[in-house]
Amino acid sequence: MNKTVEPPSTEDVERLAAEITDIAERSQRLVTEFVEKTTDPSAAPEDAQGAMQDAFAIGQTFMEFAGQMAANPQRFMEAQTTLWTQYANLWQSTMSRMAGQEAEPVAAPEPGDRRFKDQEWSDNVVFDYIKQSYLLTSGWLKDQAQDAEGLDDHTAHRIDFYTRQFVDAMSPTNFVATNPQVLRETIESKGENLLHGLSNMLNDLEKGHGSLRISQTDLDAFEVGGNIAVTEGKVVYQNDLMQLLHYAPLTETQFDKPLLIVPPWINKFYILDLKPENSFIRWATEQGHSVYVISWVNPTGDLRDKDFSSYMLEGPLAAVEAIKQDVGAEKVNAIGYCLGGTLLASTLAYASEHKIDNFASATFFTTLVDFERGGELTVFVDEEQIQGIERKMAKDGFMDGADMAMTFNSLRSNDLIWSFVVSNYLLGKDPFPFDLLYWNSDSTRLPEAMHSFYLRSMYQQNKLKEPGGVEMNGTPIDLRNIKTPSYFVAAKEDHIAPADAVYQGTKLFGGPVKYVLAASGHIAGVVNPPPPNKYGYWTNTKSPETLEDWFETSKESKGSWWPDWQKWIARKAGKKVPARVPGENGLKAIEAAPGSYVQVRS
Repeated sequence: MNKTVEPPSTEDVERLAAEITDIAERSQRLVTEFVEKTTDPSAAPEDAQGAMQDAFAIGQTFMEFAGQMAANPQRFMEAQTTLWTQYANLWQSTMSRMAGQEAEPVAAPEPGDRRFKDQEWSDNVVFDYIKQSYLLTSGWLKDQAQDAEGLDDHTAHRIDFYTRQFVDAMSPTNFVATNPQVLRETIESKGENLLHGLSNMLNDLEKGHGSLRISQTDLDAFEVGGNIAVTEGKVVYQNDLMQLLHYAPLTETQFDKPLLIVPPWINKFYILDLKPENSFIRWATEQGHSVYVISWVNPTGDLRDKDFSSYMLEGPLAAVEAIKQDVGAEKVNAIGYCLGGTLLASTLAYASEHKIDNFASATFFTTLVDFERGGELTVFVDEEQIQGIERKMAKDGFMDGADMAMTFNSLRSNDLIWSFVVSNYLLGKDPFPFDLLYWNSDSTRLPEAMHSFYLRSMYQQNKLKEPGGVEMNGTPIDLRNIKTPSYFVAAKEDHIAPADAVYQGTKLFGGPVKYVLAASGHIAGVVNPPPPNKYGYWTNTKSPETLEDWFETSKESKGSWWPDWQKWIARKAGKKVPARVPGENGLKAIEAAPGSYVQVRS
């Protein structure tokens, strides 16, 4: 019996009419704003030039790819034959299913691919065929990109990256007509999902002032210092680039040597203090450390001339002096995370040249100092793209945080872009509150001078690994002069600071180094507190030439690596002293943690 579809009620009609009217009014405002932006003589030529150059660069890359494929027609024909054979098998499998017979799938999603989790993708023969057809074609395209011959590494990397971007975008899950979950929701809600999805998209366009900034979470559900970044402490020092936070003790005594954390300034420091259960800052305080954390400013164009040396002088070196003034400590144990770790390594090399002996140990979370195999971000650092970034920064004085966020999101586009397109716009759902995604959306601007130096000297030219290749505050530095005991944490699935690249970087230091390989990725591999006993980590007392050899003889341990680090750092932290209360020592409290710098959003 056919299911009867109830006619819409008067309330339904009125609600839909009100939503349509609201959408129409907001659309008109956005169109007006878009026209004003595109006809602005001061902005349009530069924006158009940048977009055209990006498109030209991508097109030129694929022209090289096509040329190499044309130069080897036999290989191309073999690849085509493989694809045709797979499609013939798929067609035969589909015919068998339509005849009511069992048939093994020809293609299946990779483990962890959640796009096709709706049961209709398997139960419905038509949608199963669409799914498998897409998986065959996308897999074939990615294989061709990854197996490209006769190309330099950077071009091959770009082809692989942009091919993945294309096949991710073309997934049948991203379109109304080929997504069974969206079709079902559209029928059941009488199209309200699409109207609400359009409203969500307009919200994101308004938030981005005409540029689409896809919402990943409910931003109103969180407050920095309210329900995230709530570990108690005080701001005890500040300058143009940072505030120094000192956290309240959670033990009666503390180690004599304070712990200074230098986070990256692409995102905010509170990734290490999202909530009490997974806060590294709180956990370290519970272990008896007197914890200080740098909270970087979200810079405007006024700070465009702040360079990498400025971040050293006004960051870790200024923090060490402030800590000495605060509690009289001559040395600190320092932690650097990602870009903060690169800065810490540069600071240690600079300190060695100037006989500055303020660092008892150094810990590096997912840190690159050798950028030869610098992860997926290297796809964005050829000369043409850097020049494009520099043109934008010359106008504003900084790299916009939204642009940086989109860059990082594109590295995992299925999870961080397309899943939200489907959920927010096609299914019409409101973003779900998620603290990690709130932090992910809270990116910061980057000063022009610093970012240009970082892209060119580190990523493009890999100068930091060379003796004297980089100058800090006018001093040539050499990582080999770092004698400070160091603890490196890499993550097995890290796509930003690959574990192998981190391992090769440890070879550049002149002092004792311990390398630890954590399971999972750039964030989860680091923020992995002991209580849940998730994931695991590997250690090795030996240091062979390659990570592959290191891993073969390594010891695997279950759970968090944090306790292993604590055993290592405790031997370098000094005797126990009465706990230090923030604001009651040499430096008075300026304001409560997490401070005001972290509150400024891009």
